[in-house]
Amino acid sequence: MAKLVWRERALSDVDRLYQFIHEKSPEAASRAAHVILRGSLHLETTPKLGRPMSDTSGRRELFIPFGSSFYVIRYFLDSDDTVVIVRVWHSRENRV
Repeated sequence: MAKLVWRERALSDVDRLYQFIHEKSPEAASRAAHVILRGSLHLETTPKLGRPMSDTSGRRELFIPFGSSFYVIRYFLDSDDTVVIVRVWHSRENRV
């Protein structure tokens, strides 16, 4: 089983997403945070679950369904037993 390591920026992303939804619906914000965290746990048993990115960075992206959209968890494998989560965002965010 792989160990999950969350970078500070990824944790800040989850907090930012939570705060954004919380303004509209505290219940939905709790569900979203739960879905993101539960989704990340799949990487413990299946680290290569996400699709490889098209660049040469070795990073991968895992898409977590939420309602009619999804969250994206970007990560890389630091070793056979460590998954490092580097970013998290909502699919509808304007990522320029």
